[in-house]
Amino acid sequence: MNSLPALPIAILGLGPTELIVILVILLLLFGGSKLPGLAKGLGQSIKEFKKASKEGDEPEKPAETKSASTKPKPSDKN
Repeated sequence: MNSLPALPIAILGLGPTELIVILVILLLLFGGSKLPGLAKGLGQSIKEFKKASKEGDEPEKPAETKSASTKPKPSDKN
């Protein structure tokens, strides 16, 4: 048999009974219609956090000035 847990939740020591109790409490607090919205918001928050942490790891590039990019090129004038 495989000695590794099948779910990452097992790392926290939560079994199926504890997970069911937590889900029932969430249903009582928020109702069935709001749980998908909460899960979506949590997922988006995690995604934004990962994105921000990756951006923080990259070295910052010097910002270009707007005046240089908005000047018309001499060949553009007719």
